[in-house]
Amino acid sequence: MEMGTLAVIMGGHVRVGMEDNIYLERGVLAKSNSELVAKIARISKELGREIATPDEARKILSIEKK
Repeated sequence: MEMGTLAVIMGGHVRVGMEDNIYLERGVLAKSNSELVAKIARISKELGREIATPDEARKILSIEKK
């Protein structure tokens, strides 16, 4: 989560999920993807960053909506 926090601080985007990281914090395994998403969303909001909507995320990643 430290790298995700640094990315937020530097104005970047963050991808989270258990395929990328299984820890919620040092020594604490995440129970689900939603737990990881909720944590980085909270950190982002506390740092004044807005969370992308699904449509905004698709545009950023150049993914067409099905």
